[in-house]
Amino acid sequence: MICVLPYLLYVLLIMLPVNESASTEDIDVLIILPKNNSYHFSISMVAPAIDYAQKKMKSVNGLYSGLNFNFHYENSNCGDEALFRLVDRSCQKKPDLILGPVCEYAAAPVARMASHWNIPVISAGALASGFSYKKEYSHLTRVVPSYLKMAETFSAMFHRFNWKNAFLIYEDDMDQRNCYFTLEGVHNILKTENVHIDALNIHSKDNKVDSDEIIKLIYDSEVIIMCAGADIIRDIMLAAHRRRLTNGSYIFFNIELFNSSSYGNGSWKRGDKFDMDAKQAYATLNTVTLLRTVKPEFEDFSMEVKKSLQKAGIRHCDSDNINVFVEGFHDALLLYAMAVVEVTQNGSNKTDGARITQRMWNRTFEGIAGPVSIDANGDRYGDFSVMAMVDHETGTYEDVINYFGINGSFQMLPRFNNDRFTLRARHQMSMPDYSTKSCGLGVSAVTGITFGALLGAALLMAFYFFRKNYRITIERRTSRDIGKHRQLREDSIQSSFSTA
Repeated sequence: MICVLPYLLYVLLIMLPVNESASTEDIDVLIILPKNNSYHFSISMVAPAIDYAQKKMKSVNGLYSGLNFNFHYENSNCGDEALFRLVDRSCQKKPDLILGPVCEYAAAPVARMASHWNIPVISAGALASGFSYKKEYSHLTRVVPSYLKMAETFSAMFHRFNWKNAFLIYEDDMDQRNCYFTLEGVHNILKTENVHIDALNIHSKDNKVDSDEIIKLIYDSEVIIMCAGADIIRDIMLAAHRRRLTNGSYIFFNIELFNSSSYGNGSWKRGDKFDMDAKQAYATLNTVTLLRTVKPEFEDFSMEVKKSLQKAGIRHCDSDNINVFVEGFHDALLLYAMAVVEVTQNGSNKTDGARITQRMWNRTFEGIAGPVSIDANGDRYGDFSVMAMVDHETGTYEDVINYFGINGSFQMLPRFNNDRFTLRARHQMSMPDYSTKSCGLGVSAVTGITFGALLGAALLMAFYFFRKNYRITIERRTSRDIGKHRQLREDSIQSSFSTA
């Protein structure tokens, strides 16, 4: 018996490391984001948040202590390079998880390839409507509310305030096309709601924007929804004010989801002679933005991320807030950790990407800034705010309405004014009065009038058919000119928003 004891101790010493390693799961995470720090979701901006999430998980009662994340960062450049980096990395070994990309044209091929390879993808971007089509993007989970979720805010407001038609104005840079995809979501939601929709595409890089011509197009509309650069929004609002369209007979909206801190701080102000007119015009402009919640833990997170950015020599553009992309990737890693632990406990493992993806959908968990709810389609419910000018002297903005996407409810805040969202009756344009008493007309005069009317009608019909044919010709030529571009870009994410 004494001789056997040393042997047993030796066996135990050999087995201990084996048991320890068996309880640890190595997770290879490929993070595909741009290196360029001009993006709010660059590698340097997001990496501190992901590191923070990993550290926090290791300190949570051992629940995630068995997960050992190995992070590999690759530059997406917000384009095709994202797919190339995925393929190059996968030649050696496929990742267990992909975080990102954010940009639509980078995310689309990566998400498709990952779905084919059974790899979960979690992004704090890929917000375009086409990514809701999960037959194509079956392994994609989005932890930031999509443009469709934002558009539900407008759908709810159209119902509540009984609006009937909308005019969409968007600036299209033909590059990342953020405003295009933003209003695509609004278009796709409202077109199912018996709302008449017109749209105008602004190519500001090619031509100077003629705001007065734009205003002429909106006369028959009720609600004007815009997504464009700050200067373009200001020019349009000034033109609307000059034509007295800011008197309550039209409702104006601007969508600014990720940079709302600029509002309420004089976004109408340029230091020029139009400042006072701009302030009066902006008194009727409402801004839709993300509703951000903050809990005590978020303050610690924010401080840690900012310290990391300062050490890296990166100037954070917003000294008060950590943006939603940085926050989202923190929550993305936490969501995956919960799902992979649950799948492992149920007898599967990290290679079952489809099952892990399904565990991430249709659930609510506590994120770094508050509750995060993912719907049954893998898309995060969104909470949004409507901001309005509440102090006409200083021109400052405050939230007046909150919209909660998970139950479709409104919260009217103390500064809400129902009159602001109620369309006023429009005055009929004064027409000359031709009701002078007739002195009698002869037969020849009546005949002449009849002939003239018929001739005028014929000319109008001829002009109509000429213009229709001319428009078709121009549209066909345009389609040929940009057909290749449209096929590569719009069709690549199931876009259905017409730019015509």
